[in-house]
Amino acid sequence: MTQLSEFHRDRVRAVLKASPIVPVITIDDLDDAVPLCQALVVGGLKVLEITLRTGYGIKAIEQVRAAIPQVWVGAGTVTSIAQYRQVEAAGAQFVITPGVTEAMLEFGLTSEAPLLPGISTISEMMVGYNLGYREFKFFPAEVAGGIAALRAFGGPFPDVTFCPTGGIRQQTAGDYLALPNVGAVGGTWLTPEDVVAGKDWGAVTTIARESLAGL
Repeated sequence: MTQLSEFHRDRVRAVLKASPIVPVITIDDLDDAVPLCQALVVGGLKVLEITLRTGYGIKAIEQVRAAIPQVWVGAGTVTSIAQYRQVEAAGAQFVITPGVTEAMLEFGLTSEAPLLPGISTISEMMVGYNLGYREFKFFPAEVAGGIAALRAFGGPFPDVTFCPTGGIRQQTAGDYLALPNVGAVGGTWLTPEDVVAGKDWGAVTTIARESLAGL
């Protein structure tokens, strides 16, 4: 059976170590992509997850990769191998999925952009674990059991690291990061819809700085 390579694991570990907070970014206006991401980076963040929740995600990845080459730029909400190929071509440096399929996990074994697969149960995690994955997104974190679930996961799988996402807030991020099996947390709180719609990039920078300072 093909196993995940050390190159892929090292890349994912590097992403999770680069920043304790991963902003989950949805682009509703392509013109916002670069200034929004620049505001997050000015606030201290070094990893950007640009989702495919709108039709602008792939083009946004291309633009942000070109404009801000010093940070990690990846694709989130990737739900098919076709999308996986598209974001790889756009320059995504990592891929995050909301859930897993065996086909997606197997594709990630040899992909150019390493995969951080999304799971919500031990059984899902074990499918990836048997292929060599040791880093997972835990989603939707709060709905799937939150901190208590992650503590329970750590018993039988002490060598697995998680990036919980979904329902996490600025006030609770530190509680998750205090767990030994959490490498980073993801969240949408860094990019409030009203702030982004108003193009208040200074406010985005402030939220990022305060979020990091509060950990």
